[in-house]
Amino acid sequence: MWIWLAFMVPACAAGFVLFRRNTIPQASSQSSDASRLSVVIPARNEEENLPHLLSSLRAQRYRPYEIIVVDDGSTDRTGPIAEAYGATLVRGLPLPEGWTGKNWAVWTGYLRSTGDLIAFLDADVRLAPDALGALVEARSRTSGVVSVVPYHYTEKLYERLALVPNLLGLFAFTSPFERTNPQKGLYGSCILTSRKDYDRAKGHEGVKAELLDDLTLGARFAEAGVPVTNFIGRGLVSFRMYPGGIRSEVEGFGKGAVQSTGKLAKPTVLLVALWLVGLICAEAAPFVLHTAGAPIWAAGYLLYTLQIYYFARHIGRFGLWLPALHPLSTVFFLYIMLYSSYRVLFVGHVPWKGRKIRVGGDRK
Repeated sequence: MWIWLAFMVPACAAGFVLFRRNTIPQASSQSSDASRLSVVIPARNEEENLPHLLSSLRAQRYRPYEIIVVDDGSTDRTGPIAEAYGATLVRGLPLPEGWTGKNWAVWTGYLRSTGDLIAFLDADVRLAPDALGALVEARSRTSGVVSVVPYHYTEKLYERLALVPNLLGLFAFTSPFERTNPQKGLYGSCILTSRKDYDRAKGHEGVKAELLDDLTLGARFAEAGVPVTNFIGRGLVSFRMYPGGIRSEVEGFGKGAVQSTGKLAKPTVLLVALWLVGLICAEAAPFVLHTAGAPIWAAGYLLYTLQIYYFARHIGRFGLWLPALHPLSTVFFLYIMLYSSYRVLFVGHVPWKGRKIRVGGDRK
């Protein structure tokens, strides 16, 4: 049992190596950047989410020059809601062969935009009043493209099951080993770039058939010599990912769960695997309570629980008890991985928002 404890301690410590509290720097009271900012929002059946985002854009201290909503074949009130908030609405454009729906929507919005800076925002994102100003300053300081992993607000139990998947995903963006990774990705929910840098990287047209468009786009920026910087959004950028039910949550996480690991640096993958194996071992504690080694197993469970509580403060709101009952989220994560593996290896496509996206890029 002491050998197991000697393994579990460094496994748990791997989480602290991977996690960096790299929040967006606060904006100064008076931004000196006078660039015109265009906001492009791809939206497919987003009548519940869109009002929250558009309201938060209205409240920004750094006001966008224009807001463009691209209605990607919605069957709900997405279009009328966008118009009611005064956004420029683009819709009715057929999806060309060889493009995924979101990539085409984002590219279409970009072609209609006129700003010097472009912010690509998913419809489920919500912004604090200083968010855009802080992002503009952060991009200016880094002289490249920036993206944000939003703080995840949850309300229902099934949404809170995303705790472990969210944490593992955050490791991939804050790992110190990703700084020099030539395939370093961006987080697609919130990206800010200059038009010049976006053109140099060939934008979403250069990744038009990619399922993992944001991860691949980051590599395209790096290849073009544009620095890529990722932040965590606590306090400024948030989202509520899957309010529509657990099926959408499974499909959303499952569409890239397996393939995304191939984009990470090897040390990141090894440390994530080490942390996860230690977590699963610690979660076996309830099954060995009758053995002599029960106190050691319980210590491992407690150690991971305290660590997860600490991480959860920065990644999302998952309730008071779910971080203590993290085995529920671990089981959910393992199911996601099995589902994603089945889709990638045996089915050949993944479902998302009423479409089937072929693994490897082609639309079906």
